[in-house]
Amino acid sequence: MALRTSEPRRFSRVMSVGSARGSRVVDNAEMCTMIDSSDEWIQQRTGIVERRWAAEGEDALSLAVDASRIAVERSGLQPDQIDAVLLASISWTQQTPSMAALVAQQLGLSRPAVMDLSAACAGYCYGLGVADAMVRAGTARHVLVVGAEAMSHVLDKADRGTAFLFSDGAGASVVGPAEEPGISATLWGSDPAQADVITIDDWSTLDSGQIPYIRMDGAKVFRWATTYIADRTREVLEASGLAPEELDAFIPHQANNRITDSMLRHLKLPADVVVSRDITHMGNSSAASVPLAMDALLASGEARSGQTALLIGFGAGLAWAGQVVTLP
Repeated sequence: MALRTSEPRRFSRVMSVGSARGSRVVDNAEMCTMIDSSDEWIQQRTGIVERRWAAEGEDALSLAVDASRIAVERSGLQPDQIDAVLLASISWTQQTPSMAALVAQQLGLSRPAVMDLSAACAGYCYGLGVADAMVRAGTARHVLVVGAEAMSHVLDKADRGTAFLFSDGAGASVVGPAEEPGISATLWGSDPAQADVITIDDWSTLDSGQIPYIRMDGAKVFRWATTYIADRTREVLEASGLAPEELDAFIPHQANNRITDSMLRHLKLPADVVVSRDITHMGNSSAASVPLAMDALLASGEARSGQTALLIGFGAGLAWAGQVVTLP
């Protein structure tokens, strides 16, 4: 007797995107009251002018729910049509229930599969890769993919190497079946030899009441991103089957404008390709940065529905993932 399997589908697409940003705007002048730095130094090193932090009453979960609600509404689906929730975060410190389960609960979803992903700044792109596979394999029809962070909650505000970089926000997309390819092959991987370059403190080593802080060797991350990840980004574009001149937008993880500039030199993209610089007024929101940047480009009109966008996420692990998508 042969086992019955799921009925596969050929293609998937990103149906919608929604986002939510922390309400508190922290400019470089305020940041420099916490660390020994200057507005000029921060802008020259990263391109950041200000960042968004969660205000009182906001956290990664509330931002995730807000972004997800927008994404579901924009998809035209009813909540009971969402079959799975994949949520990427490294700043949510509750082990269980998963934040995906809590998002499903607050959105009133009926009985979706729920799963949290821990791939740091690559989390949303990992989620898209998993969602694409689920839809095409037939194990889900509509998947909600969320990247949500409240990085300010795991920041040592006096750490000159990290405090000015990170921010709070959430971005969400609904992935569903399509008549033609809307998500290219996902390429992903890691550099395990450098797994300890970015870490968050182990709860078990902390005293009661202590907060786990993020720690990072910024110089090593910068070298890795401008060499290894630049090569991987070119491979993602090649795997999509598109030539550089067929690309409309480039949406990298918003880690640092200098890293983005290095990637552009490496990729040799045409001058008319729109490049996201969401980091300038948002900061680095880890797993949320790619969908936040995507939604911002669409909202501003710099990118349009139906255009192609190269996505790449990279960060702690050191993990990376990328794909080319048709914008919703």
